[in-house]
Amino acid sequence: MSHDADSIVDRRRLRRKLTFWRVSALVAVVAAIGALAAIYSGKEFTSTASAHVARVNIGGLIRNDRDRIKMLDNIGNSGAKAVILSIDSPGGTVAGAESLYHAIRRLAEKKPVVSVVEGIGASGAYIVALGTDRIFAPRNALIGSVGVIFQYPNFGDALKHLGIAVEEVKSSPLKAAPNGYSPTSPEARAAIMSLVEDSYDWFKGLVRERRGLDDAQLKTASDGRVFTAHQALPLHMIDQIGDENAAREWLAKNKNVSKDLPVRDWEVKKLSSSFRWLSALSWAANELGLSTLASFLSSNAVSNLGSASQLDGLLALWQPPSQH
Repeated sequence: MSHDADSIVDRRRLRRKLTFWRVSALVAVVAAIGALAAIYSGKEFTSTASAHVARVNIGGLIRNDRDRIKMLDNIGNSGAKAVILSIDSPGGTVAGAESLYHAIRRLAEKKPVVSVVEGIGASGAYIVALGTDRIFAPRNALIGSVGVIFQYPNFGDALKHLGIAVEEVKSSPLKAAPNGYSPTSPEARAAIMSLVEDSYDWFKGLVRERRGLDDAQLKTASDGRVFTAHQALPLHMIDQIGDENAAREWLAKNKNVSKDLPVRDWEVKKLSSSFRWLSALSWAANELGLSTLASFLSSNAVSNLGSASQLDGLLALWQPPSQH
């Protein structure tokens, strides 16, 4: 019995030691990751403080993005001598594009800012381009789609087939209208149309102001279609056919920004990128035998914290018609 008790005590002591060293190893991994992050941050600070041309990519759907706005403000206080917006986006929310436009105008008060439409600069993305000092685009890039849209699905007929009726009690006829469950009333449709027209008038006014269009040019430019850059040029919707090289040449000639300066890509540090560290820690914990901690770090509850919400509100967005 005494031998068995001693054996149990020894095993417990060994288990405690093993756990101690596992935890110590995990702490060392975390410290190493922190040190690497500090070194990387130091290098990033050095590169942003030195003279360069900042490149900012505007791609995908545009929405409210405080991190991107903050990044643009930071560029204004960096060593960047000029900024190139590389745009390839069909647009997004009107509010998101507007906030980005104002951030670009603030930046343009400190540095020369130009845009290069790499593939498509439509709707909200064109609003962003309007904030720059000069717009470049390759000949066949798509430009324009000046307009606003409010879309919503209506499931009324489908629910009828399923024998489902949605009932509601509301304070006034226009509350929560449209709802997607019943036909849109003329009053609700008129209210929505007033929203669309108000934002559309603002969009057209911005195009007129920033591009200096007359009434005839504005009528053509703002009829909702997209143009190739070749078509947009005589409408004064862009300034020059060309790519980033053409933009650098213009900056050198007109803004005294040397073509020898390096280009640095500025990127928004999204919340989701921080979860790469969690993945690394999860792997390390698993390798050290800390399966419970590893499971927590890789759980959906943690990773879903960085998920993006859907677009909502008025959209300045271009999409090709669906094929039937």
